[in-house]
Amino acid sequence: MIALSDVTFDLGPGIAGLLGPNGAGKSTLFRLLTGLLRPSLGELQLLGERVEGNPLLFRRVGYCPEADSFWDEMRAVEFVWTLARIHGYGPREAKERAERALERVRLGDRARRRIGGLSHGQRQRLKFAQAILHDPDLLLLDEPFNGMDPVLRRETMELVLSLASEGKTILVASHVLYEVEALTDRILLLLRGHLRAEGSIADIRDLLDEIPRRLVVATPDPRGLAAAAAPRDGVVGVRREKGRVTLETDRPEEVLRWITDAAASGEIAVEEVFAADEDLESVFDLLVK
Repeated sequence: MIALSDVTFDLGPGIAGLLGPNGAGKSTLFRLLTGLLRPSLGELQLLGERVEGNPLLFRRVGYCPEADSFWDEMRAVEFVWTLARIHGYGPREAKERAERALERVRLGDRARRRIGGLSHGQRQRLKFAQAILHDPDLLLLDEPFNGMDPVLRRETMELVLSLASEGKTILVASHVLYEVEALTDRILLLLRGHLRAEGSIADIRDLLDEIPRRLVVATPDPRGLAAAAAPRDGVVGVRREKGRVTLETDRPEEVLRWITDAAASGEIAVEEVFAADEDLESVFDLLVK
C-alpha cells in the first residue's frame, strides 16, 4: 500500500491548510518532512534542502505533532527547557525561551505544573510551545485544535494568525473544513495519499453550499444545548444523544461562531466541537469527482 505518491507543492509566508479526511496521509507527510520517516522511493526537499541526513535544517522548522509523547512527571517549563537545550541553547537562553514560549501559548501560569496534571487542551498548547520556542521559519501543525474547547480553539487560531503576520510560513493539517477556513483561503486537498487539489477555498464554496454538514457538540447538558440551538438560523436539524448534540447545518461557520460565543458567555456548556468524519469524507469525494 502506498501512503503518499507524487506530492509536490510550494509554500510562501502565510498560512496554508492541508485538508483531508482521517487516513488521507497528512500525518505521514509531516513525519516525512520532519525526518521521522524515510521515503521508500524518491527524495524529499524542504526549504530548498534535502531532508534526509540534514539535522541543521530543522533549526528552521517547528513541528507540532498530532499525538503527544510527554514525560508526565516533568514540569511544563522543564519539558520545553529540555528541548531548547537539545536545540543547542545555553541554560540561561533555554530558560528564557521556554518561559517566553509558554507565555505566548497562555501556559505561563501552568509552567510549574506537572505535565500529567494538565488537561488535554493544555497539553495541546504545550506541544505548540515547543514548536515555536526556537523561532522557526516554517511551522508544521498537525491537527493542532483537536480536543480544544471553543474558547481555547479561538485563542489558538489567533496565535496562528499572529505568527503568520510575523512572516512565518505555516502549514496546518486538519480534517475539519471550517477550522482551515477560519485561518486561510489557501488549501491543499489530500485524499488517499494523493494531492488532488490546490487553490482557494472560494473555488470550492459553490460545491459545498448544497451539502449540509454536521457539527457534533460534546456537552454535559444536551437538553439545554439542543433547545438553544434548534431555533437558530442555519440549524436545519438537531439530534440529542447522551453527552452530545449533533447539529445539521447549512451554515457551519455561522453556527460554530454562535457556539463559541455562547460557550464563552456561559449561555451553554460545551466541552468539544468537531465535524462528523463521514460528512467530510463525502465532501472530499465530491470535490475530486
